Amino acid sequence: MSDCCATDGLMRLEAALATLISSVKPVSTTETVSLEDSLGRVLAKPVVSPINVPSHDNSAMDGYALALKDLQNIDTLPLAGQSLAGHPFSGEIPAGHCTRIMTGASIPPGADVVIMQEQTETVDQGIRFLQKPDKPGDNIRQAGEDIAAGTRVFTPGRRVRPQDIGLLASLGIANIAVYRKVKVAVFSTGDELKLPGEPLGQGDIYDSNRFVIKAMLKKLDIDIIDLGRIPDDKAALREAFLKADQQADAVISSGGVSVGDADYTKDILDELGETGFWKLAIKPGKPFAFGQLPNSVFFGLPGNPVSATVTFQQLAAPALRHMMNQQPEPKVEFTLATQTRLKKRPGRRDFQRGRLVYGESGELQVMSTGHQGSGVLSTMSGSDCYIVLAEEDGDKQAGERVKVQLFDELFK
Repeated sequence: MSDCCATDGLMRLEAALATLISSVKPVSTTETVSLEDSLGRVLAKPVVSPINVPSHDNSAMDGYALALKDLQNIDTLPLAGQSLAGHPFSGEIPAGHCTRIMTGASIPPGADVVIMQEQTETVDQGIRFLQKPDKPGDNIRQAGEDIAAGTRVFTPGRRVRPQDIGLLASLGIANIAVYRKVKVAVFSTGDELKLPGEPLGQGDIYDSNRFVIKAMLKKLDIDIIDLGRIPDDKAALREAFLKADQQADAVISSGGVSVGDADYTKDILDELGETGFWKLAIKPGKPFAFGQLPNSVFFGLPGNPVSATVTFQQLAAPALRHMMNQQPEPKVEFTLATQTRLKKRPGRRDFQRGRLVYGESGELQVMSTGHQGSGVLSTMSGSDCYIVLAEEDGDKQAGERVKVQLFDELFK
């Protein structure tokens, strides 16, 4: 297949992403945090279980613990006591006896099986067993059955999730080693930008990009340095770059990366560091800039709101995860029939906003959420996935199968 995009001077997404990943350096500084402060942090060292889980043989259900050999010729055993969670049976079960046992309680010495209470009845002589197990070990959870002491539970690069914290707590681990947080400086450029709550003048718009970018950075658990709105003034923009570069590992701007007369970003990057402007073969998000500053890396996002959001999620976020030392996670993709006609011109990969729906027969399908303009945030907000149309694709008719990419954690 010919590279339709290379002839237009547009870089494909995979090549752009590979260049980003190879250019950013992961942080190396580590620190120790408490379990309560570990959510979202990236592990810097392996986590090895110090104990067996379960720590002791215990009952998988309420019933009676006994030695199976004691039921070879009889069906009734006298009761010798009980074993409760946190209050085990004291000593060894006398030969020819059974003990009452509750779920999670320690198996008394001398017992090798638990018979559930529904398979018993109480009689004058003790407990009659209506069914006998086939082999020892029935209904017993062995020590270390879930996790054996010395087992590597997590590897470096894992981002700690709520369920991971529960597992670490169950191992008695109070503190873990993590990489320090990545610091990202954020600013928007443009004389026309106003803050939400401020009145709009003629030609003004609200600065939405900085808010959505910061929200996604919070999802990544990144330390944010908000430098606010920078006017279309070269000296002010240069000062913002210098300040950001001194404080952050990465700098993200929104707007000012196209070819307008007032777009000074390229000149400043050429002056302060190295720049490689990309025109990407994706839609939305064709204008995207990446550069190296003296102490940080720079991501220049387009000014249109949807373009800024998509390029952050598809390009900046994977690079930042790499900088965080986070293990890469594959995107969740599959093919579905589209309920709606999709307009597409060959040339760029198109990330159209979509929503999962069910067809008349109950099969999962996808539909467009409406207008796909790069400034239409309403269709982004109403979506739960991308409909990804390849560079060479044209229009898709209703009923055709298309690639669907589920939104990741940034949009949930």
